[in-house]
Amino acid sequence: MVRAGATDRSGRPSVGSLQDVFEQCRCLGMRLSRQRRMVLDLLWSEKSHLSARDIFEQLNLRGRSIGHTSVYQNLEALQSAGVIECLDRANGRLYGYRSDPHSHLTCLDSGAIEDIDVELPRDLLQEIEKRTGYRIESYTLQLNGRRTLED
Repeated sequence: MVRAGATDRSGRPSVGSLQDVFEQCRCLGMRLSRQRRMVLDLLWSEKSHLSARDIFEQLNLRGRSIGHTSVYQNLEALQSAGVIECLDRANGRLYGYRSDPHSHLTCLDSGAIEDIDVELPRDLLQEIEKRTGYRIESYTLQLNGRRTLED
């Protein structure tokens, strides 16, 4: 869980609740329309990443009337502002909400993507910096695998 008021290595504020997400949008000068709140609420509540079509369908199934265009426009605005993440995959773009540094684990059977918290040892990061001449500000790991345990 992310502590409200904390910052990541880049100095960006971390987010601990949906209300913090709304406040982040306000601080960025973004208008919080009904549609934008609906999209953020859905992304915040989901554990997996969703396509724009999935977001449209899930919101409408829940009785939250929203058009395709509104979904796409809000996703684009939120992604451009850095409020949500977008993952480009072979089968299209997937969106998710997570402001803190994290990595992804992709199921090779289902294609589902899970956010995971993995922290590399500081000595490994220092070795990479030494070899490359770059100061590492942040990192993301992409892990791929198959589920071996029953839920």
